[in-house]
Amino acid sequence: MLLSGADQARPRYDAVVVGGGLGGLTAAKRLADGGRSVLLLESRPRLGGYATWFRRGGHIFDVALHAFPAGMAKTLRKYWSRDLADQVMPLPRIRFENPEFSFVTTFETGDFKLLLRDRFGVPEEASEAFFQACRKTEHFQDASESAGSLLDRHFPGRLDVARLLLETVTYATGCNPDDPAMVYAVVFSNFAWKGTHTFRGGTDLLLAEMERLLLASGVDIALRTPVEAIQTAGGAAHGVLAAGRTIAAGTVVSNANLKATCLRLVDMKSIAPAFADEVEAAPLSASVAQVYLGLGPGEAIPEIADILFSSREPRYDAAAFRAFPPRSVSYSFYYPRHIRPDHDRTEIVASMCADYADWENLSPGQYREKKEALIRAVLADLSRHLPNLEKKLDHAEAATPRTLERYTGHWRGASFGSKYPGYLAAEKLPRTIPGLFHCGSQGILMSGWLGSANCGALAAGKAEAYLSGGQSHA
Repeated sequence: MLLSGADQARPRYDAVVVGGGLGGLTAAKRLADGGRSVLLLESRPRLGGYATWFRRGGHIFDVALHAFPAGMAKTLRKYWSRDLADQVMPLPRIRFENPEFSFVTTFETGDFKLLLRDRFGVPEEASEAFFQACRKTEHFQDASESAGSLLDRHFPGRLDVARLLLETVTYATGCNPDDPAMVYAVVFSNFAWKGTHTFRGGTDLLLAEMERLLLASGVDIALRTPVEAIQTAGGAAHGVLAAGRTIAAGTVVSNANLKATCLRLVDMKSIAPAFADEVEAAPLSASVAQVYLGLGPGEAIPEIADILFSSREPRYDAAAFRAFPPRSVSYSFYYPRHIRPDHDRTEIVASMCADYADWENLSPGQYREKKEALIRAVLADLSRHLPNLEKKLDHAEAATPRTLERYTGHWRGASFGSKYPGYLAAEKLPRTIPGLFHCGSQGILMSGWLGSANCGALAAGKAEAYLSGGQSHA
């Protein structure tokens, strides 16, 4: 049932899910399909979290879900419906443009091997060994080797090859050479398995269908209902405080940011101060800024790519990815009647890593001027690939890490929660507070949106075991 607020909720549920991102939605669906009573609480007027969309005039802009691995179809089929899985479509034109190389790839393993052999002169046995190592990587194996070390071990001294294989993951998640090789390998191999994909019909169609399926499964959904606290008794989670009302629950699954969950919604400093310190110290994934561009009615551009990775850096430089004005930008193109078959307008979404500190303490006037400067920088870069683009636009606006933080609650505008130490902390949370499970930070380890949905399903499985009196400390 779609509730008007917390006042319409029952006094008790088997499970309360805090936050309606892809992880929270999938957790709620799996628990309800298992026969559990579920309440999903979302602070915004729409489900989706960061995976959302908005309209401006005749334009529809997807904020995220621009690209995910082919494995998303399996996840949608397993936890949602075959119809949703059938809407997963390939994006075969992935274009690289930087001072070191320029080409289009399908982003599949076979195509990468050909590029490495023909464009970079890498022996086939070296590239095969690298892809085998990535495929064999497991989520919990030794994290002592770095991504940079992994690449240098397989391609010694080849910084250009490292750029080819690592830079796109940096664009997407902020992953850099110092991050664990295991984290990088899981993300990269998932995408390179069968290339990059997206959802035919756009995020608006996906979320509308997910909401319908949740309601059909018996989930109660309350939008515009922020959770003020996750309540504990006897050391275990037993409900939430939402809109001033206490709602009891056998278990709580939080899809809020890990830091927000442990440092705002729970009094972790009093309950487990050492664990609170661990969560507080967990590094965040990259913050993100975006620019949304819409072409006027009847205007068109050449279909140069599905996704364009454009950089002016002479060599790969992870630190430079957060620089302002941006010099490395990824562009997602929404051509007429392509991703949205019934939509006849062209939209472009530019995404880039950002530093929250660059935006944090600006006055309203400074903030507005810097957003305008961000739009100008993106247009200047994109015009290198699409001359006279600015004359065709009827809409341009920017979003910053502050925008993301305001609309999603992501701590300091971090795109995918925390880095690997946050993943480890999230795994310990149910042992610290039995009955409380988290999904969200794991997205960076398990490939963004695919990881978010999968870790929602994993959290639901642990919550179900807890409710059944099985493994209470997952």
